[in-house]
Amino acid sequence: MAKESDSFVRAIARGFSVVEALGRPPGRHTLSEAAAFAGLTRATARRMLATLVALKYCEADGRYFSLRPRALGLGLSYLNALPYWGYAQRALEDLRNEIGESCALAVLDETEIVYALRLPARRILSANLGIGSRLPAHVISLGRVLLAALPPEKRGEVLASIDYKPITPRTVTCPIRLGEELARVEAQGYAWIDGELDPAICGIAVPVRDQAGHVVAAISINTISGTITEAEAKKKFLVALQRTAQDIRTQTAAKG
Repeated sequence: MAKESDSFVRAIARGFSVVEALGRPPGRHTLSEAAAFAGLTRATARRMLATLVALKYCEADGRYFSLRPRALGLGLSYLNALPYWGYAQRALEDLRNEIGESCALAVLDETEIVYALRLPARRILSANLGIGSRLPAHVISLGRVLLAALPPEKRGEVLASIDYKPITPRTVTCPIRLGEELARVEAQGYAWIDGELDPAICGIAVPVRDQAGHVVAAISINTISGTITEAEAKKKFLVALQRTAQDIRTQTAAKG
């Protein structure tokens, strides 16, 4: 953890680390567990927990501490600050109803994507993913779109920090090959991935842009691997995806 300075307050950083620790499954932890997860001493964690209890962000039940509903407001503050989020919910619901497949919207956080919306369809393999869930960006279509949109220098930094361990036999594990894939995504305007994170799932994604043309998020359609090829997915889903992305952009501009 960085040292205290005019621009960095360790107490705030420690408080957030404890909040994140309490958010880990199973959702209730002892002082020792919270301290270990947050990388703090027991004495420091005890003070952080006492403060969070006083502020009603968490509660104590015997030896255990757990987050209270007020903590949900921290995440919702970010979502509510996204100018496109409210309309994106309706747009993705319409898209899912139209094509009958799972749809999602995500943003990039370093080497991971974070789901801001996820609307599963009944027929796709269920996964314990929802708003706030994180996945490695380089192995899913949403992440490839977002990585491809980075400026070259930043893209190089992120590619250098990715953990290239194989998740499935199809996972791209070579940074050079991934760079080539991102260049292709940037040129064609969409990303297609089949079985790199989960051998049973494939997906196609496109960028969502702001009024200045900057990529601020990505949306995707996901379905069962082996039921469709990239060419078929492009023909069946790409126009609807691009239309939805443009609708989100247009409606965001209309809202000012």
